[in-house]
Amino acid sequence: MSKQALPVVDLHAVACCPPIAARPLDADQAAVVAPMFKALGDPVRLRLMSMIASVPEICVCDLTPAFDLSGPTVSHHLKVLRDAGLVDSERRGTWVWYRVRPEAFRRLGALLEIGHS
Repeated sequence: MSKQALPVVDLHAVACCPPIAARPLDADQAAVVAPMFKALGDPVRLRLMSMIASVPEICVCDLTPAFDLSGPTVSHHLKVLRDAGLVDSERRGTWVWYRVRPEAFRRLGALLEIGHS
């Protein structure tokens, strides 16, 4: 597995992208959204994203036991999701709470819009 870092995503730049079914993305547009898809391309991160998206917010203490992974490994995957602009986090005492960034999913959804025939 590559140790290449994903760039932090500027969500305001994502709004520039029309649905890929409407017209091809240019190189700059693809570079903006690719980190989000890359972050979701890992099975652990996809499961984490599903768990986070299924509730208003969730504590890392509830996420870690769902995986046969160390706490630091789960934290790494959560950091990738955060850096990709898919989730927000907030430290409360000793725990970190995660929630989906709805605007990121709206933009990804709009990008994947097929349209009606």
